[in-house]
Amino acid sequence: MFGAASEFLRAHSDERFCITFTIAGELAAGSSLRSERTKWFRFIQPFRILESSADAAWEFGLAYKYLQSQGTSIGANYLWIGATGLANSLPVVTRNAREFQRIPGLEVLSY
Repeated sequence: MFGAASEFLRAHSDERFCITFTIAGELAAGSSLRSERTKWFRFIQPFRILESSADAAWEFGLAYKYLQSQGTSIGANYLWIGATGLANSLPVVTRNAREFQRIPGLEVLSY
């Protein structure tokens, strides 16, 4: 599961990666060993966690309205991740580029 992601991270080891608060929550809720708090914390430790903010909420609203008007809605967590990326001027790194590419102005990097 993490093979391609690990390869991407190794290939970009000079970069500092972040995760959103929603991703941290999804990892905590997962059925893998990361659902144990100590292992979960060890896994997320290398990443800066991007918190929710007024800017992210604004970007969420803009993207939500746009996607609704186009009939191309995406899941709320995808929307929060994309909005947080926009608010922080950061690309989203994903293996599910199709969803994120629907958000106008968001840079999407696939692995």
